[in-house]
Amino acid sequence: MLRLTWVQPEDLLGHELRQAALDGREPKAIAARWRAAGGPQAPATAGASPTPTSRYLRRLAEDLLDELADLPSASADDEPTELEKIKAVCADWPEPFAAPAPSPRRLEAAWLGRAVGCLLGKPVEKLPLDGIRLLARSTGNWPLSTWFTARGVPDELLTAHPWNRRSAATSLAENIDGMPEDDDLNYPLLNLILLRRHGKAFTTTDVARVWLDELPAGRAFTAERVAYRNLLGGLEPPHTARHRNPFREWIGALIRADVHGWTNPGDPAAAAEQAHRDATLTHTANGVHAAMFAAAAIATAATGTADVHTCLRTGLTVVPPRSRLARAVRQGIELAHEHTDFDAVVDALHATHAGTHHWVHAVPNTALIAAALTHANGDFTGSICRAVSGGWDTDSNGATAGGIAGLLAGHPAALPDRWTAPLKNRLSTSVGDFDGIGFDALAHLTHRETHRS
Repeated sequence: MLRLTWVQPEDLLGHELRQAALDGREPKAIAARWRAAGGPQAPATAGASPTPTSRYLRRLAEDLLDELADLPSASADDEPTELEKIKAVCADWPEPFAAPAPSPRRLEAAWLGRAVGCLLGKPVEKLPLDGIRLLARSTGNWPLSTWFTARGVPDELLTAHPWNRRSAATSLAENIDGMPEDDDLNYPLLNLILLRRHGKAFTTTDVARVWLDELPAGRAFTAERVAYRNLLGGLEPPHTARHRNPFREWIGALIRADVHGWTNPGDPAAAAEQAHRDATLTHTANGVHAAMFAAAAIATAATGTADVHTCLRTGLTVVPPRSRLARAVRQGIELAHEHTDFDAVVDALHATHAGTHHWVHAVPNTALIAAALTHANGDFTGSICRAVSGGWDTDSNGATAGGIAGLLAGHPAALPDRWTAPLKNRLSTSVGDFDGIGFDALAHLTHRETHRS
């Protein structure tokens, strides 16, 4: 039986109830109706429940999703989605500053860093925090400092905490043979195509066209899959981000932000505005803010003149200061300064967010990325290992932290060989004509876009 993930109404409803509670829409009465009808909870980790529900429950779920969308949000003023409203509440909106374009070698380090961090996190994606810690400790790899391996892990531990089944065959130390396909790399490739076709003045509709032309539907997940479905149903942006899309504040837009930062060195506002036009195809509020935060931080790092702390402070200047995302990122940075043991930072973040947020939500994941980069002081190995060791969306967090730390390192030779050699300068993907491309070639393609308007 085919249970398509991230689109079944009866599964979306549980996620929307949680999202409504987070953004202040008082969903208790609707939740009670769903429970009284026998409606299931949202799947905890998977994208779809294992068996279909009745036609009655599916129709009810669709109706309740629409009712939830009509509820007013108490946080709307503090967490706007529209760009002009975001700029109006950001008192320190950044000005551009003179900076050279990053060299192809610096961009290659960024691409490699993104790939390495992603690959490090792939085998433990979806695992609980204690499972990640137990698996790493069982092979003497804690605090995390190198690739995960199955060699030496007790069978009973693997039974309790199995590796991510889709990733273990390509991402454990003994199995790595080039960089396997992952959405954390597919979206930067799509954004390269976007800039090559439409330039930096692209519209959100241009993003949608590129996706329909180049992105296989099965390679889109969560908010991106819902938006893709909405496009095929005749909806246009920004309605694609809102219609029956409970994942609109998850991490998907953030993982698309790197190219916008790389191609706007010294202009964090322009990077954030590009990220906004990209993000609003699929996301709203904090999901958009997370992408803008990352793009602005990366645009600052791309200059080669700022340390990681300056980059993160600049990222916060494009985020509404009273938003949940801004509060969480500030907390993550503060915790990283307070504690020498990063496990204590992670435990505090999980105590704050794990009970209320899905493991893919942008708020806790962005806070963890900021904490990891801060605690490691931008060091490459320290940044990716801390980001992955914190759990939640491990491959995406490792990718973003690795991309920033690689950019700050400035050259592929500055990244330890144990991380980069297994990638063999080869990326697998189903996007466009990029399958098998080298990271050096991607860097040169990206470098061209830094000079185009």
